[in-house]
Amino acid sequence: MFLKNTLSGRLEKLETLEPGVVRMYVCGPTVYGLIHVGNARPMIVFDALRRYFEYRGYRVIMVQNFTDIDDKIINRANEWNVDFKDVAEAFIQEYWRDASALGVRAPNFAPKTSDFVPEIVNAIEQLVRKGHAYVVDGDVYFDVKSFPKYGELSHRSLDEMIAGARVEVSEKKRFPLDFALWKAAKSGEPSWDSPWGKGRPGWHIECTIMSTKLLGSTLDIHAGGEDLIFPHHENEKAQSEALTGKPFVRYWLHNALVRVSGDKMSKSLGNIFILREALKKFGADGLKLYFLSKHYRSPIDFSIEALEASAKAARRIAESFRNFESRFSSIPVPKSDAWMSEQRQKFVEALDDDFNTPKAVAQIFELVGELNKFMSEANEEKALKTYHLLRREFCSVLGLFEAGAQSQETELDPFVRLILDVRKELRERKLYDLADSIRDRLKSLGIEVRDTREGSTYSFLKEV
Repeated sequence: MFLKNTLSGRLEKLETLEPGVVRMYVCGPTVYGLIHVGNARPMIVFDALRRYFEYRGYRVIMVQNFTDIDDKIINRANEWNVDFKDVAEAFIQEYWRDASALGVRAPNFAPKTSDFVPEIVNAIEQLVRKGHAYVVDGDVYFDVKSFPKYGELSHRSLDEMIAGARVEVSEKKRFPLDFALWKAAKSGEPSWDSPWGKGRPGWHIECTIMSTKLLGSTLDIHAGGEDLIFPHHENEKAQSEALTGKPFVRYWLHNALVRVSGDKMSKSLGNIFILREALKKFGADGLKLYFLSKHYRSPIDFSIEALEASAKAARRIAESFRNFESRFSSIPVPKSDAWMSEQRQKFVEALDDDFNTPKAVAQIFELVGELNKFMSEANEEKALKTYHLLRREFCSVLGLFEAGAQSQETELDPFVRLILDVRKELRERKLYDLADSIRDRLKSLGIEVRDTREGSTYSFLKEV
């Protein structure tokens, strides 16, 4: 398997620190509001990558953090006149609701910054002792010039980074790019004890401590959106390697952003589409097909029309699965043959090439077409083998069409099937006008009925 490493800028063969084990850290959300469609992209991509590692036989230890100490959380808490922990905990729970509805699996560990403050203080003390950090009036800053490799991840010089960055202006800093490891307490903010007085951790040190405490001083994979490369991941890398003297990450992976009119989708810009609203409109599988049909390193221009097309495609695939499943009380496991092995090899070759999900999704669409053809030909053996590859292997690897996902069985499905059973009885009684009237009324409600040799099928033409 080869992955594009942001650090080297090249495709590199995956060789984990411990054979057969992937230690993987994904930057999680700052929990002060509901997550949006842009947040969903790394959730979907790196959940699928984790599943693929497991499909290929790796044991994956995945950590995704929650940043629960942050200016935005504190501002929201002050606005609502509640404790910052109440805001953070509320939106962590909302995150889990959205992740579950999206069909994204929980990581092995989901640490919160507030649970690691003593470890953060200890690490900052070590950085000060080693000459990589300095104290000014209760604040502690990382000394960027003490780390010669600074800029290695983002491939920029110090001058380029200063010119292109929104650097926090402070007379306390020795150098403009120095960043806060510890912030002295301000009135109305949460604070913890430290050797430099009461205060709270800076953003970047949080991920360093949570990742290394749970996964070790060197991680196999560190992933996140490309907007985190600088300054967040650059700073993480600098302080981690200054602290341990070891390489922090073997493979840095970054997904491109979801853009709206050329800008990234973000709460601060106010151009967001809340994820749970998107789930209601397009379904979990519609969203997943939308993102996985594009390579994770390619930017996506947000498009309602493209999302609607993905949702429609997801409904057609789900319908094909339902049609096949309706023929069996228990679907057997087919004996593998050369054709199935060939399909698996094609799927693996696509995903081994820098996780090329567009190729894998294209193969899924091709096989759905084959499944429909085999069903229409009453070729039960080939249909079973195709269904098995699709439903139990390939879709599962990408997190598609799983039980409980919102684009699967809706509350209306049992009622639609009941109506179709009544319509079938009318047709058997040769009451065709009444049967056709039911079909036309269903279509006006957004439910298209198709009569085939195998019986009647249906699909939702729009959100109902």
